[in-house]
Amino acid sequence: MDFTYDDEQQALREAVRGLLATAYADHDARRRTVADEPGFDRALWGRLAEMGVLGLPFAEEHGGVGAGPVEIGIVCQELGRVLAPEPYLASVVHAGGLVAALGSPEQKADLLGRLSAGEVVLAAADTSPGGRWASRADGVRASVSGDTWTLDGVADPVVAGGSADVLVVTAALPDEGGTGVFVVDAADVERTGYAAADLSRAASVRFAGSAATPLGAPGRDLAPSIATISDLTRIMGANQSLGVMQSQVRATTDYLKSRKQFGVTLNTFQALTFRAADMYVSLELAHSMVDWATMTIAGGDREAVAEAADRVGLEVSRAGRHIGQEAIQLHGGIGMTAEYAVGVGTAHLEVLDQWLGNAPHHLSRLAGRVTDHELVEALS
Repeated sequence: MDFTYDDEQQALREAVRGLLATAYADHDARRRTVADEPGFDRALWGRLAEMGVLGLPFAEEHGGVGAGPVEIGIVCQELGRVLAPEPYLASVVHAGGLVAALGSPEQKADLLGRLSAGEVVLAAADTSPGGRWASRADGVRASVSGDTWTLDGVADPVVAGGSADVLVVTAALPDEGGTGVFVVDAADVERTGYAAADLSRAASVRFAGSAATPLGAPGRDLAPSIATISDLTRIMGANQSLGVMQSQVRATTDYLKSRKQFGVTLNTFQALTFRAADMYVSLELAHSMVDWATMTIAGGDREAVAEAADRVGLEVSRAGRHIGQEAIQLHGGIGMTAEYAVGVGTAHLEVLDQWLGNAPHHLSRLAGRVTDHELVEALS
């Protein structure tokens, strides 16, 4: 596989990096943005739409650009580099991915067109309280009377659910019919927003006879497609984690080269330099896995994508914990404060872990695929 970017991909990365640099040139700008509702910069969301970034994954006939997974991964990495709180992963990749995969032509043209233009924010409500990482819904139930569908139950956490205009909801179908996906106007539900550990936003969403429109043809069990979109989101989440880890390693090495103790900079102490070198090794292992998993998407094989999501999820989860903890320890007390990007970056890595799947979860799924006498190795 060729992991190098072509000229257009390099140009995309530089354009997105340049735009984000104007909004989040320093960590204080991010702190000010997340302190107020909706927890991200709507003006920047609009500028991302003008640049075509919000429509990157979607077909041109639905208002998008029709770009591939490498381009979407580039955007996720750049968002991670500056800890941008804009809900690109939740709204465009996850919820938008469900609409693109399952919606009718009319629903795709409407929802994806408005999402690409920055006119609406979507959020996927697919997690029940206490349940995680399952493609079958059990927290929300769907009912039908004639042609009218309604939803009852609770989804929590719903990432970006408090600011979303439209919810894409997974719900148990009547008569043990499996899991369906519905579109719900956010104004028709009760939402309780809260801040996650990294100060990004999520919400608990309660449905009480809420009017719902089936995504695509009604009454279908869509669990396999939901699982595939979740795996694609996991791989793009790994891209976002990679951007965070790159910033963590850079900040730590800069700190060791500038901070002085006993009249010399910290990088003159060999033990500290070795620890920084170990962080770099973890980063490069994760980087290779992220590039490989991202390019696996282009093959279109669901099983291959599922396995790639677990392998990269396991490697990135381990690398993120190692790099995050070492970054905090090598910075000392300043690394633990909310006023410094290193501590918030480590919290963001943990939030992505808990949202998309942590190391034990991915290891368990990989172990379930091995046969007798085989071993589970993330890098094999």
